[in-house]
Amino acid sequence: MTDQPPAERPESPEERTIAFPAVRDAEPAPVAGSPAADGAPAQATGADDREAAEAPPAGERDAVPPGAEDGGDAAGTGTPDAAEQPAAEAEDSGATPQPEAGESGATPQPEAGEAREQDAGQTGADGVRVREEALPSEVSAALTNALAELRAAVQALHFGLDMPGAEEARKAQAALLAQIDNYVIPRVRYSTAPALIVVAGSTGAGKSTLVNTIAGKRVAVTGVRRPTTSIPVLVCHPDDHDWYARGELLSGVPKYEGQQADAGPDGIILASSDQLPRGIALLDTPDIDSVVEQNHEIAHRMLDAADLWMFVTTAARYADAPSWGLLRRAKERNARLIIVVSRVPAKSRDVILKHYGRMLDEYGLGDVERFVIHETTVRDGRLADEEIADLRAWLSEFSADDRRREAAVKATLNGVFNSFKSRLPALARHLEAQVALRADLRADVDAAYMGAIAEIDEATRNGSLLQGEALARWQDFAGSGDLMRTIQLRRGGKGRQRSPERLQALRSAMAKALEAVILSAAQRATEEVAQRWGQRAGVGDRLVTPALGRPADDFAERTSASVAAWQDYVTELMRTEGVAKRSVAKIVSFDIDSLALIFMVGLLGYGTSDVADGKGALPQRLLRRLLGAESLRNISAKARSDLRARIRLLFDEEMLRYVDALDSAGIPDEAAATRLYQATYNLEAAR
Repeated sequence: MTDQPPAERPESPEERTIAFPAVRDAEPAPVAGSPAADGAPAQATGADDREAAEAPPAGERDAVPPGAEDGGDAAGTGTPDAAEQPAAEAEDSGATPQPEAGESGATPQPEAGEAREQDAGQTGADGVRVREEALPSEVSAALTNALAELRAAVQALHFGLDMPGAEEARKAQAALLAQIDNYVIPRVRYSTAPALIVVAGSTGAGKSTLVNTIAGKRVAVTGVRRPTTSIPVLVCHPDDHDWYARGELLSGVPKYEGQQADAGPDGIILASSDQLPRGIALLDTPDIDSVVEQNHEIAHRMLDAADLWMFVTTAARYADAPSWGLLRRAKERNARLIIVVSRVPAKSRDVILKHYGRMLDEYGLGDVERFVIHETTVRDGRLADEEIADLRAWLSEFSADDRRREAAVKATLNGVFNSFKSRLPALARHLEAQVALRADLRADVDAAYMGAIAEIDEATRNGSLLQGEALARWQDFAGSGDLMRTIQLRRGGKGRQRSPERLQALRSAMAKALEAVILSAAQRATEEVAQRWGQRAGVGDRLVTPALGRPADDFAERTSASVAAWQDYVTELMRTEGVAKRSVAKIVSFDIDSLALIFMVGLLGYGTSDVADGKGALPQRLLRRLLGAESLRNISAKARSDLRARIRLLFDEEMLRYVDALDSAGIPDEAAATRLYQATYNLEAAR
């Protein structure tokens, strides 16, 4: 069971492999006898050590490949492929195989900015040389800046409107931020640091039992109760413990030592076992199909930080939808993957593995390495050691082979980078949808209140305002002689102006009529907004509160004040601009308040006051003859424009209530999507 070298696997057109060695902060050389720096994998030195490293591990796999009957080889079992035999023969003959260019095993030339091997005198705890590789400064700066820009762009996204898909977008945003912080940035800086193998699978697959068996002791809770694992458990070699406890990998996740009861729901438990090889760690996760939603969210979050995915399934559940959902995700991310099939009856082994192998072949995962655990008895939360002999040997080989482990880490990291090409634009598109929806909701408000203004404008032009009490007061005022008394012949310059009670009653009735038109239009506008927003199911209907279903409580009071202020403005307009024609002014004087009120009746009750001679209602004819056509036209335009402005101001204050409701849901930044697209492009350029 050997892996193909990474250079032999062809890349798809959408992939771009990045190869970068590790960078470490400045630190003193490790002291002989102390743990290897940061748990870095050791390299054997000397002929004896090299021969020991090349020797096959104890417990050579002798399992029969499930496809042996029909000539097929099962991935993860059997002998090396024919393509790999020349390399093995070269090793047996003493020849040193030359690594391919770009692989971590190649000896770099000591050029400026490139990786360099540490002095041979620096050794780790096991007596072998520790190699530190520095990332070239220009590459490190480009990737670091690109990742920082990308993280800021993702964090700036805000999905405030509860439109379809908003909750999924928020979860995707949180997952991206966690993956960048907990995995991508640490792996860019420390590509050769200890590898994290996340153990995932469906309910009852035996993940915790498998982890306990590999660790050689009970580190994870097992049992028949489901779900068994609710908090992830990370177990590693004691020499690697500090790296996982204090290192940058999973730095955003709280870590706890000791019992599970002491851990928080969002943390992980750390454990150590010298049964695990140096350079790797196993992370036991909750079930991917757990009935507790939080559990499978934790499982997927841990997988986002994995260097290698170990998928555990059973002979009875390998075809379940959740299992294939996880495999699909691993394939989409191009993650390094191995599969463990547990609880396999000995009699059905060949049939089950053949069928599962065909399913994996059809799905494009036929080359994934697979391990089999037979149906057996579990004692003290562990399996018999011989059941995992093949898997333990594979893990030992994986940990000891720097090139192989680094290739797996880089393949998974490149898969994460490639997944950004689809995940980031998807977030940007959803933000664009939020911006567009907010604009539509705001347009609904504008349309409703613009319609209300048009309705009021029509009511003040078609004469419908002069009815009911306003019409009765006008007829009383005109028929009683008070209208003519407002106009007096000059008699020696002495004329007495009056303000009869009928004049005040008419003024009040006209104000109430105008207020009623405005209030009615405002009420219809609020109802229209509620109707328009309600048609946007799942979004607008959640924003419409009972208070938004009617005008504001003080709207009537503000309307009354605005109408009274407009009447005062018209009176002042008459005083300053209502100059009578010279021929009339010589013999006639008039009361300004009365003339202003007559003007309002003509403007609002009979439409335009600019009529031809001898035509139109009484107020219009009277005003034209007193003021002149040009003066009357100017005063009418100014009075109507001022009234419209005051009504618009009233409605603007009403519309602000809806804008506040939209703002309370969060204002999406229209430029955030553009910044995210740009950050994605910059990251690709930095790679």
